[in-house]
Amino acid sequence: MNDGFQFIDIIFFAMIAAFLVLRLRGVLGRRDGHEGPVHDPFKDRPGDKKKKAPPDDNVISLTDYNDLPGREADKEGPLDTGADISDDDDPLARGLYEIRRLDPNFNTEEFISGARMAFELILGAYSGGDSQALKPLLSSDVFSNFSQAIRDREQAGETMEDTLVGIMSADIVEAFTEGSTVNVTVKFGSEQINATRDENGDVVDGNPNAVMDATDFWTFSRDTKSKDPNWTLVATNSLE
Repeated sequence: MNDGFQFIDIIFFAMIAAFLVLRLRGVLGRRDGHEGPVHDPFKDRPGDKKKKAPPDDNVISLTDYNDLPGREADKEGPLDTGADISDDDDPLARGLYEIRRLDPNFNTEEFISGARMAFELILGAYSGGDSQALKPLLSSDVFSNFSQAIRDREQAGETMEDTLVGIMSADIVEAFTEGSTVNVTVKFGSEQINATRDENGDVVDGNPNAVMDATDFWTFSRDTKSKDPNWTLVATNSLE
């Protein structure tokens, strides 16, 4: 009798997992190639350059997060990108207008919601060394960097403990088009607990008992001429 209930539980959780994956892939997907360097945002390396934070007046909240469990709502509401945009208007508003022109179905609230889900999923897969889970969500260049970092960690006998305490903010700070390809950069503000242990279990980096504030800039991209409606992560950067 207990075996029967356990079997039903397995089916139930599998259905939930399938639903989350399908919803996530509605925002992120596959794209091959990316111009410009990308780097591992989760562990600093010599020579890495940190991206300067955009001025505060360029950070525009595009959605109300009240419906997202455990998240604080931003003060500003959704941005109307359907109006005419002149050349002297804000670059972000103009970029969003151009994206809406190429993709009339683009919805900033749905995009932000999916981007937050992607942020949590990708962080978890990276810290857990799950390259297969990462592959369909990243561009080829970003996946190459992430998978190489995972291999380096495994060869060193190290394990990463990465706990995402919460995403405090997620704001679109850049939007632009390249031909038929649309690109959106999101600034994530989060609280995390990060630590790396060696093969003996000793902490060699980070602090497993301290919550740190993290700021990350992730750029998502999609070709509007492609039949694939999914977005993919094409660039990452972090801010100390």
